[in-house]
Amino acid sequence: MRTTVVLSFAIVLMMALLVACGESATPVPPTSTPAPTAAPTEVPTAAPTEAPTAMMEEEPTEAMMEEDGDAMMWEVSDELKAYAAEHAGGPGAIYIGDGNFAALVGPSVYPEFMELDGTDLGDDDGQVPLSAIEDVKWVFESDYYRQLIEKANLTNPTQLTSSGEDIELQHTCINSQLLWCKHQKTYFVPNVEGRTENQVTINVTSFPELGLAGTDTATLLADGTLSMTEIYGGYVGGEFPTLAVQYIWGLWPDHETHYKVLTNIAPDLDRVYEEELGAQVLMRNWIAGDDQFFFSDKRLENPEDFVGLKTRSHSAELSDWINHMGAAAQFMAFAEVYTALERGILDAGVTGANPGLSQRWYEVTTYMNGRLYSFNSTTNVVNGDVWAEIPADIQQILLEEGAKQELEALRLTAIHNVTGITRNIEAGLELVEFGPEAQALSKRAGAESVLPNWLQRLGYPDKGQDVVDVFNNKIGTFVGLRVDLDDSDERGFIVVDVPITEGPHAQ
Repeated sequence: MRTTVVLSFAIVLMMALLVACGESATPVPPTSTPAPTAAPTEVPTAAPTEAPTAMMEEEPTEAMMEEDGDAMMWEVSDELKAYAAEHAGGPGAIYIGDGNFAALVGPSVYPEFMELDGTDLGDDDGQVPLSAIEDVKWVFESDYYRQLIEKANLTNPTQLTSSGEDIELQHTCINSQLLWCKHQKTYFVPNVEGRTENQVTINVTSFPELGLAGTDTATLLADGTLSMTEIYGGYVGGEFPTLAVQYIWGLWPDHETHYKVLTNIAPDLDRVYEEELGAQVLMRNWIAGDDQFFFSDKRLENPEDFVGLKTRSHSAELSDWINHMGAAAQFMAFAEVYTALERGILDAGVTGANPGLSQRWYEVTTYMNGRLYSFNSTTNVVNGDVWAEIPADIQQILLEEGAKQELEALRLTAIHNVTGITRNIEAGLELVEFGPEAQALSKRAGAESVLPNWLQRLGYPDKGQDVVDVFNNKIGTFVGLRVDLDDSDERGFIVVDVPITEGPHAQ
């Protein structure tokens, strides 16, 4: 048994301000992209035999508390420093608050996966470069990132005590060509199989392969039809509107704000999965390069350009934003959009830069119009009954490997913000940025349409006050909005402007 490693973590003043997120100026040449995908006794969740703490906060001084907690330096144990040094320069590399962002630079995948997926998950050389890492320093300096290091239990991993188990999990991903689905197959799956000595097998399939549109995934997971699946809150928001709170399109002025909102509300979302779906949250997919664009044969610069445009949407909240822009939103399964654009059934399709690239929308459109900032995430969950059948030590191993998958996914997000747009341009699309009037309309859409309509789907104000409290206390503080009860309004509530007190735009 390994000795428990107790690491202490002292908060001190940071000597430099966070660097704001933005697209890298370094162009990345295109790479070929695959064609579109066609359509017995309950065991309690285990804790490690020895309960290590990767980092423990010291009581901050008053002066320290005046600084941004995410930007403060860390103090870590020699064991964690040794781990970081051993794993620097490639898959599994971590940041430990020492300013050495170069440790995260290196290959995007293990050598055995480089030829197949390396240049998709990294740059054209299959690498994650320093310039991209430095664009998103705030990811690695965040409290959430530190919590993942604790959860991953890197210096005292749970020991495998089970033997002779044959556990097969079928994980359903949105689409096998999406980068985060590929990444699971090149990192999470082999790591789990190695840690469990092949007692756990994870087969990654996709919504199109199973004939799913995505809107019923939460129900299918809850009733046991699916054992493990990716849940996108936008797909299931009709039935579980609370999960759609993370996608109030139009509210996020940049990637950093969206990322910090999502990490701030993560515990609240986890409770929904656990209490309403009876599921076990395993890990999140982090989806950079996911700014939303109108892929179309029409240039969209001014509000009048959007009028009547038949546009594919992937959620009710996105439909509200599209309709506010003057276009006509239609929900359509992701794998069906290519053909609809090709045949003129749709005038435009809205999705992220990397997802659009994965489906080769550049072959059937001319312009990539936008953008709607997004640093998105989806959640991978396991059916509760399936989870209860898994031995306690393997449960803990899965959770640790899930945290390691997130740490690695966040390393890769740096380059995805670069390649998402650049590779579409290199493939032949013309990037058209919204003009000032369209940008202003997009911003108003979030507060005037997307947020109020989501509140009504929530059933507010008759119900959902706890969810609105989460919005007011954990989201509105980043974007300068608050929802108040107001009997004089026919909806029973109003949305008001308030000072921004958290995040990169705090006043």
